Amino acid sequence: MRLREVILKNFRAYKSEIRISISDLTAFIGRNDIGKSTILEALEIFFNNSIVKIEGQDPCVHTSDKIVVIGCVFEGLPDQIVLDATSSTSLKEEYLLNKDGFLEIHKEYDCSLKTPKETVYVVAYHPSVDKANDLLLLKNSDLKKRIAELGIDDSSIDQRSNPSIRRAIWASFSDLNLAETKIPLNKEDAKAIWENLVKALPIYALFQADRPSKDEDAEIQDPMKLAVSEAIKSVESDLDRIKNVVRDRVMEVAERTLSKLREMDPDLAQQLSPSFKADPKWDGFKLSLTGDDQIPINKRGSGVRRLILLNFFRAEVERKQSVTGSPGVIYAIEEPETSQHPSNQRLIMESLCDLSEQENCQVMITTHVPGLAGLLPIDSIRYIFRDEDGENNVTVGDSSILKRVADELGVIPDERVQIFVCVEGPHDVSILKHFSKVLNSIDKSIPVLGVDQRIAVLPLGGSTLRDWVYNNYLKSLGKPEIHIYDRDTENPPKYQVCCQEVNARGDGSQAFLTNKREMENYLHPDAISEVYGFEITFGDYDDVPLIVAREVHQRSGSPNTWDSLDPEVQKKKVSRAKRRLNNEVASKMTIERIMQQDPKNEIKMWLQEISKKLR
Repeated sequence: MRLREVILKNFRAYKSEIRISISDLTAFIGRNDIGKSTILEALEIFFNNSIVKIEGQDPCVHTSDKIVVIGCVFEGLPDQIVLDATSSTSLKEEYLLNKDGFLEIHKEYDCSLKTPKETVYVVAYHPSVDKANDLLLLKNSDLKKRIAELGIDDSSIDQRSNPSIRRAIWASFSDLNLAETKIPLNKEDAKAIWENLVKALPIYALFQADRPSKDEDAEIQDPMKLAVSEAIKSVESDLDRIKNVVRDRVMEVAERTLSKLREMDPDLAQQLSPSFKADPKWDGFKLSLTGDDQIPINKRGSGVRRLILLNFFRAEVERKQSVTGSPGVIYAIEEPETSQHPSNQRLIMESLCDLSEQENCQVMITTHVPGLAGLLPIDSIRYIFRDEDGENNVTVGDSSILKRVADELGVIPDERVQIFVCVEGPHDVSILKHFSKVLNSIDKSIPVLGVDQRIAVLPLGGSTLRDWVYNNYLKSLGKPEIHIYDRDTENPPKYQVCCQEVNARGDGSQAFLTNKREMENYLHPDAISEVYGFEITFGDYDDVPLIVAREVHQRSGSPNTWDSLDPEVQKKKVSRAKRRLNNEVASKMTIERIMQQDPKNEIKMWLQEISKKLR
């Protein structure tokens, strides 16, 4: 299941009910103490109630109400729910979906009690007509009585199966009068359905900003202890052999000692016998990660400690996911930029974006740092602010909100920029940076994109907040622009008219269409093979990311064919392939490989035109 929406009511700063949309990557931005971490901690309470527990002080201080509501809306629901050997059903058949067709679960916490009590409800468009509105809470015997009471012919009903009985009862009504209903999940089949749904929920893993990061901390030692434990299991037979050898040799020494003692004091020797109190324990190994200079984690800088710990965290979450069989995982990371150098911030952000593109994986972060905020995809941004009535609001970024975020956080363009290079998307930015680096190695007149601060490379889709700022900035700045667009397969090309308009400006701006389908067609098959471990062939107008994604899927061992996959799943796989092609594979390109794939020197010509605009 995938988290689609979070619902908060009367929880800390969130007094009135608020619904917060969640995407594959969701970034909460706002001032300090505005309620960013509150959202992540609310979800920790909902899923685990472990790292953060619900407390009596959690209700909003601006109300006397002591009931806190934390809810989640899910999509990607299981097709069937098996209740027992004779009964299977679905959420749709049981009228347990909300008005939009999603699963909406509310957890209410009574914080008037010393230990707040949790009650779980499903909020659904459910039958409200009398005699049909309580069926999920009835026992099998009560359902049979209801059939008789309503005079329903039971000859074709499997009376061992509660779902069958419910379907028959609901079918007997001409109008069920469906209405939004809050159904407790604590009795009979309602409880059984919830117990099944719990197994399908994604794992929620919260990495807090103030998480400890010392070498001896339990959370570092736990995954390392697991590594020791697994290693011990793998050599268990060898350890048993060693244990027996040691036992035999020690017993020999003990017997010789007693033999000598009998010579001096037979009575005392008679009272003694050799025995082992316990088998040896092999789990006393203490493991630490150290560098070449043997410096342990707790002696490294805070940024390195946190970076290592973040990946301990990821590894442990993946282990728990494999152990529990959970189909999904949600990583919630507070302030991932903490103690990190700007270059590491970019690395972390790129890694989190990659992570969010994995199947059944979502990532949530909080930040108020300009450097990281500028790297965030626009559709991931959730801006938190307090309105004139003192209520907390969370809104998806539109143009006005993005301007407010940029102004508040100080995300501003670099005034050193002399030229804008405009491409279609972020992957084009990545591949051009790699190509320019390789070509610069043999011709220093060619600028290295991403390094030369005089050049801003922008995806015109405005993929990140920084790009959005730059795009708004260049409209009034009057700087020359170089546009490079994919030809694709349309005839005439989709961007042909746009290129003609740019070339007609007369301000030094130029626009080019690739001769091949798109940037990935300039990658060498050997570079792809070097990264993926398999060979593919393609022509100038083939869809390379699709070819690679399909091949990766076919080699994964999945029982599902590519064509049988949901289009959204296919889209994610292609997107992941595109990212790897434009980063990992592009980094394997050499000057020889570029020359083979681009014999007409298109790429070099684009970069030379960029160079001519610099001063």
